[in-house]
Amino acid sequence: MRPETTIVIAAYNEEERLPGSLEKIRAYLAAREAAAEVIVVDDGSSDKTADLVRNLARSMPQLRLISYPGNRGKGYALRKGVESSRGELVLLTDADLSTPIEELEKLKRHISRQSCQIAIGSRALPTSDIAKAQTAWRRGMGRFFNLMVRLLVIDGFNDTQCGFKLFSGDAARALFREACIDRFAYDVEILSLARDNGYRITEVPIRWENSPASKVNPVVDSLQMLGDLVRIRLASRPKQDKVLAPMEDLDL
Repeated sequence: MRPETTIVIAAYNEEERLPGSLEKIRAYLAAREAAAEVIVVDDGSSDKTADLVRNLARSMPQLRLISYPGNRGKGYALRKGVESSRGELVLLTDADLSTPIEELEKLKRHISRQSCQIAIGSRALPTSDIAKAQTAWRRGMGRFFNLMVRLLVIDGFNDTQCGFKLFSGDAARALFREACIDRFAYDVEILSLARDNGYRITEVPIRWENSPASKVNPVVDSLQMLGDLVRIRLASRPKQDKVLAPMEDLDL
């Protein structure tokens, strides 16, 4: 039977945080008796992430592991996970569950009523619930990156980088099949491709709590992301107006 939802998690050296996150996802799915699959993509971890997922899968039948040697980047890992997905919906979420899995219900409402094909979690809307904020320098880095996104690639989004995004399954598989950005700027590429291909996108306020154990290198990854924005800009097709669902449609 085709699962209703596929949950895809990219994991790099996550043996400490992943067990708690997967247990929360297991409890969430069990409480709702949801037909779902959970795909963890081990992005070339040097710790025991892959072994941990294999062991957990023995008692969590909906859990699957994709693993390969060498760290290829979060965008690459999610691409492999989405490629393998079978769900009618596909959720991308971070290994630390900075956004609680229960927030999925907010995003599902927009897709289930067919107002959009993509619902993205946002930390930057007036009604977003930030339980624990990022450090000042990371907030500043995020604002600068968002400015560069608006100038170089796509305008109209308050937060492109929140890791909690829900797609119709067909849209997810089509977009990630076309994508090529391997690292952290993958979000921008996917949203740009979605705009170019006429998908409707809604930005949804979510609950979010910063995790201090970030995998982002403030210097190396920032330069990589800026270079990737230029690549996305050069590859983007000029299109008509954005296909964002109007903010007044949001269920706050």
